[in-house]
Amino acid sequence: MKTEMTTPAGQPLILHRYPRRKNETLQAFDAADEYLIEHVAELSLPAGARVLIINDHFGALSCWASQQGYDTIQISDSVVAQQATAQNLAANALPSIVQLTSLEPLPERVDVVLLRIPKSTRMLSWQLQQLAAITDSSIPVIAAAKAKDIHTSTLNQFEHQLGNTVTSLAKKKARLVFCTPRDDKPELIDQLHTFDVPDYAMTLANFPNVFSAQKLDIAAYLMLPHIPSEPGLKRIVDLGCGNGVLALQAARNNPNAFIHAVDESHMAVASAQRNLLAHHIAPTRFECEARDCLSEFARHDVDLVMCNPPFHQQQAITDHIAWQMFCDAKRVLTNHGRLLVIGNRHLGYHAKLKRLFGNVSVIASNKKFVILQAVHAQH
Repeated sequence: MKTEMTTPAGQPLILHRYPRRKNETLQAFDAADEYLIEHVAELSLPAGARVLIINDHFGALSCWASQQGYDTIQISDSVVAQQATAQNLAANALPSIVQLTSLEPLPERVDVVLLRIPKSTRMLSWQLQQLAAITDSSIPVIAAAKAKDIHTSTLNQFEHQLGNTVTSLAKKKARLVFCTPRDDKPELIDQLHTFDVPDYAMTLANFPNVFSAQKLDIAAYLMLPHIPSEPGLKRIVDLGCGNGVLALQAARNNPNAFIHAVDESHMAVASAQRNLLAHHIAPTRFECEARDCLSEFARHDVDLVMCNPPFHQQQAITDHIAWQMFCDAKRVLTNHGRLLVIGNRHLGYHAKLKRLFGNVSVIASNKKFVILQAVHAQH
């Protein structure tokens, strides 16, 4: 696994994914990062130029910009990406940068925008709309992604929402998108989507980067009737909460319990907060937090953890986030505390949970998904 990225000026950067793992097999940067850096280096921006970087995966772009002495501002929806950036800046003895979340206003003045194109077309739409409000034809917007992820529809989004758009040739299976923003400022469109879940008398709101924005995803729908209702449950965690639907049902089922909704996405946490309040869950009964899994949670302090683990990080398919979630759950669960997990059958979570907890049972299943329960029995 390569950790050193050579920059155009020959100044190497040591970059790691976060959280750090032994025997890491995935890089913290890719060909799209390298291609974007190579192009921007050729622009010969003046020292102190204000560079706005959006969706930096693990800080490669931000570290390079800081290394060049640019006034660097990073926008990210991922608390893990933000933490990775901070750690990689420190590891390379580079100056810190301004880090903003995806829901904070963009700076009013920038000289150039560097954008890693997100997987979600809704998220791209949100970000292009924000950029249209602060840019004009004097501010280049340069985006990057794997060539296979840049479609005609992607280019049409740039053209329609921001301005004249062209692409580069592919290089190492990566491609750049060059966009010249229009000078006129379009009217902002509300990007908050809502949908109803009639069976559970819910109306859920989702910010753009939250999974399954138009309807309740089928995994969550399968999980809802299996959320327990027990007087003994005092502290419940919805880990990887998304829009907070499981946290909301857990709060309804257990009126004396305190609910934690945790996700690494700032937009997910904001959605969960909004949905819990909208369904009249008292703010003293819950907390919504953007954090890396259950870091800094006290040991043996939670009675129930529920999760639907992601099986990708950025563009890479990986099971290490699921393993981290399971390990964190074991650490925070009380004696006889339970972990409820839903996932695709083919992901093999049964074996992981058996190895970690020593026990696992099937609560429910269908052709695609399985709900598993593991009990933390301290010895």
